[in-house]
Amino acid sequence: MSMKLRVAVAQLSAGPDPQENLRVAQQAIRAAAGLADLVVLPEATFACFGTDLAAIAEPLDGPWATAIRKTAAEAGITAIVGTFEPSADGRVYNTLIATGGGVEAAYRKIHLYDAFGAKESETVAPGESLELIEVNGVTIGLATCFDLRFPEQFKDLARRGAQLIAVPASWGAGPNKEDQWDLLIRARAVDSTSWLVACDQSYVAPRGAHPLGVGRSAIVDPTGLAVHKLGATDGLLVAELDIEAVGAVRRRVPVL
Repeated sequence: MSMKLRVAVAQLSAGPDPQENLRVAQQAIRAAAGLADLVVLPEATFACFGTDLAAIAEPLDGPWATAIRKTAAEAGITAIVGTFEPSADGRVYNTLIATGGGVEAAYRKIHLYDAFGAKESETVAPGESLELIEVNGVTIGLATCFDLRFPEQFKDLARRGAQLIAVPASWGAGPNKEDQWDLLIRARAVDSTSWLVACDQSYVAPRGAHPLGVGRSAIVDPTGLAVHKLGATDGLLVAELDIEAVGAVRRRVPVL
């Protein structure tokens, strides 16, 4: 019998209020319960970019992350959710928490969005280490948004055993940004010969200079084919993935 993993992608748009975002995130996690083993929510689910993150960031044992942890445990599902935690230098970490189903881990975004006129590093401190988790026997690597432009991170995760890589994002809209998103999520799946689950914030009218998401969340197979996709608006995508396809592709195309 082949190894399968049921995955849900919860595309949503976060605002500046962590409590309202918590309500929406909990609703998404509960909606995926029973349908999937793993649910992926966007980067910055805790609060949207443009908010005073240093003023509202919470430690990983704070009330927001604790509530996510409790919701995932009660739902019987592993959830990957984007939050912000304080760093020692007064900035914050752009952190993914992975929790529920016997999993407890955190990934701090390594590659910061100092591009297209933005300077994420002014308010966000970089992480330093890769992170992998295991869900139902499947090894899953974690990456965030701008990490997509750094193929070696995805190759390194695959070399460390990742069969699937989850990529929450808040992919700011702009000229050709939608096409770049589509290209990069497919390219990183090809580079790593892994399943890639990319969850972006949905598109809404701009709150600041640019919209904070383009939507277009997708599940990409190890050959780079986007086999499941969402549009621009909020939605829940659920799919069952054949994890043994990873080994088959890697035998045919041994790029690692």
